[in-house]
Amino acid sequence: MKRITLRELKGSSPGYYMLLGGFALIALIGLGAAWYMEHRGHIVTGMNNQIVWGLPHVFAVFLVVAASGALNVASMASVFGKTEFKPLAPLSGMLAISLLLGGLTVLMLDLGRPDRLIVAMTYYNFKSIFALNIFLYSGFTGFVIVYLWTMMEHRMNQFTPLAGLVAFIWRMALTTGTGSIFGFLVARQAYDSALLAPLFIALSFSYGLAVFLLVLMAASLGSARPIGDAMMARFARLQVIFISAGLYFVTIYYLTNLYFTRHHAFDHFILLSGSVYTYLFWLGPVLLGGILPLVLLLHPQIGQMRKRIVLCAGLVVAGGFAQLYVTIIGGQAFPLVIFPGRQVSSTFFDGVINNYSPTMPEWLLGLGGVAIVGIIVLLSLKVLGFLPADLADDIEVVTDQKLTSAAHA
Repeated sequence: MKRITLRELKGSSPGYYMLLGGFALIALIGLGAAWYMEHRGHIVTGMNNQIVWGLPHVFAVFLVVAASGALNVASMASVFGKTEFKPLAPLSGMLAISLLLGGLTVLMLDLGRPDRLIVAMTYYNFKSIFALNIFLYSGFTGFVIVYLWTMMEHRMNQFTPLAGLVAFIWRMALTTGTGSIFGFLVARQAYDSALLAPLFIALSFSYGLAVFLLVLMAASLGSARPIGDAMMARFARLQVIFISAGLYFVTIYYLTNLYFTRHHAFDHFILLSGSVYTYLFWLGPVLLGGILPLVLLLHPQIGQMRKRIVLCAGLVVAGGFAQLYVTIIGGQAFPLVIFPGRQVSSTFFDGVINNYSPTMPEWLLGLGGVAIVGIIVLLSLKVLGFLPADLADDIEVVTDQKLTSAAHA
């Protein structure tokens, strides 16, 4: 039986520096795109006075939701007692913080006037879910940092279960708050539903695990660290459960809308007549991000099929972006019902489907947020021992105390 040892990346290969430099370049371009939109105004974007949350918001919300789900691997070990996931708990916590920081960076730059962030941090309207989310985001970061400290510091190992439980509860609250941003907007038929909170929680499970698997397999491949087939099979089974839960809540959401007559038009728009939004919905989260990964991951020898697992993780990420695009952009594209029961027509586009086409600066800002996540992950793996040296099937799963002792060795 081999012992688990946490080792940092050497980070001395040309490939490492090329990847780090590539992420840095994309991040700088993203910051330049934010500066360009800030000084030229919304006219250089596809947004208008009807669709005020564009593609950068899709990137930001995806990263925030995935951050919550990325912590699941650590929670499985500390909260639910699945010791086989314990060696990967530090990587899970670090990735959760990285995704949240990347998402919040895009969110802050896309909303405009980032210099006024201090106002949002010092003056609160506690009736606003946006104000409450400031506490949820900062609290999540703080609790996960403490959680990582208890795992990595030998003297604090006894507090790891408690810290893990608090972080798990807080991540549930964070995702609830993110979903409630839309669920509390009762003026729009697309968002007026309390089901959006549990829907976002269910989606975070599969999105976070998919991103975690991509990072884990890329880091292990780049540093020649083996991962056992049994471990990969466990992740595949978890992903099947998470994808199924996400599809279930998406189905319940649209079925619930069909129960209310005033939401029939919106359901028809998304499911049947919404052009690009309809195509994205059925091809993205339903087929490519849902049914296809389920079929591929149910193979009895899935633990040995690394390329298939990577493909399914990529499909889940792509389906997640499509799902959030349909939810955020499609929800704004559907016209507001100003006077229920009446048809409204005017030169102000009342009752008309709103058009939106993302521009290049919006794409660059969103990709810049992803690049920031990559930079944080690469530097963290190089400086600290977040990644096990060996995850083969014959390793010995040790306690937190032994694990952190090996990390300091």
